Amino acid sequence: MVQMEFLGMDFSCVFGSLTNGKFPEKDCLLPLVSKLLGYAIVAASTTVKVPQIMKIIQHKSVRGLSVAAFEMEVIGYTIALAYCLHKGLPFSAYGELAFLLIQAIILVATIYYFSQPVSNATWIRALLYCGIAPTILAGKIDPLLFEALYASQHAIFFFARVPQIWENFKNKSTGELSFLTSFMNFAGSIVRVFTSLQEKAPTSVVMGSVIGILTNGAILSQIMIYQKAQDKPTKKGKKAE
Repeated sequence: MVQMEFLGMDFSCVFGSLTNGKFPEKDCLLPLVSKLLGYAIVAASTTVKVPQIMKIIQHKSVRGLSVAAFEMEVIGYTIALAYCLHKGLPFSAYGELAFLLIQAIILVATIYYFSQPVSNATWIRALLYCGIAPTILAGKIDPLLFEALYASQHAIFFFARVPQIWENFKNKSTGELSFLTSFMNFAGSIVRVFTSLQEKAPTSVVMGSVIGILTNGAILSQIMIYQKAQDKPTKKGKKAE
């Protein structure tokens, strides 16, 4: 059988089965599907936060956004990316984290810009991150501390979403939250559970994606519910006219 590999994806098994007029078996097809989905997530992640960034810039407003939620998200992405690099996982299993981290940093900077004046405490948090993040990403910390940090990043991601979920519930509005970004986060978490299982990633990695499904799903539901509620008065007003 001719070997047909590209970016770690082996197409020879699938094409061999199709050439013989047979549908590829599960053990042959699923690993390839997992790799393709993994790279699809990585590709989609290059723009996942762009709609949110553009919405803030367009409206020049951060109304309804929890700054703490987005700051904690940056910390979570930093730890998760560093851990995957340290474990030597294939790029298709974690590549989106690199792009999400870059965009999350840009997003936080955008929120700071439209939240003037920025407090001294905020500047201190930003400087602390800039000082510590390179060390974590380089893996130059004690292995036990690394494991503890990664274990904590699930809690970080969970509590990064909680302030935003509470802010939405309290205001009965999702403010400047982007539906597209929230939907892509939710869909990406679902797909990542499948790819992580196929890549035999650590259980902690899979759990992180499961938490992402729950929290991103909650925010996405709020956007749809509160947006629908806001649209009703508008429709009534038009009918009255």
